[in-house]
Amino acid sequence: MTAWIEMIEDKQATGTVREMYEKARTPHGTVDNVMRCQSLRPHTIAGHMALYKSVLHNPDNTLPFWFLEVIASYTSIINECDYSLTHHFMNARRLINDKKKSDAILTALKNHTPDKVFQGKELTLLNYAKKLTTSVAKMEASDMEPMRAAGCTDGEILEINQVIAYFNYSNRVLNGLGVTTEGDVIGYYNEDDN
Repeated sequence: MTAWIEMIEDKQATGTVREMYEKARTPHGTVDNVMRCQSLRPHTIAGHMALYKSVLHNPDNTLPFWFLEVIASYTSIINECDYSLTHHFMNARRLINDKKKSDAILTALKNHTPDKVFQGKELTLLNYAKKLTTSVAKMEASDMEPMRAAGCTDGEILEINQVIAYFNYSNRVLNGLGVTTEGDVIGYYNEDDN
């Protein structure tokens, strides 16, 4: 079972479901279960895809894609969402292209000690991710100060905010419907994309 609810398979997809599946195909030519689990209400796939691509794969983003994938992974670790962690840390690994470094990053994130491998701007953004994910009602204007002091622009803060917010949404879709990676090709990027 790849989810706790019915999911329409490719060969049964017709009409709007088929159209949304075509739009949701990964670079591998597959439709991941994160999208397939919404097949009974295919209009939600359109919104989900638009948000996903705009926050994680838009060429106008200024922060490195590998770091956006690290933020996605840390948010998913905090939310205990194995599905997103499996996919997005694979993306980070492929983009970092250094096994020792990516192993150290994953260990630090899982131990909630990002300060073991990050500092400055990146560390302040990871700290923001943790607070926004665990204590959203306690966010305040002063939470911007450490990021600005570390050299973050407001555009970069917005960029990270959107990645964190998207993964909080997606993690709840996945965990709330019991979606697994069974049948998925893990990761967005191909081996030769780094």
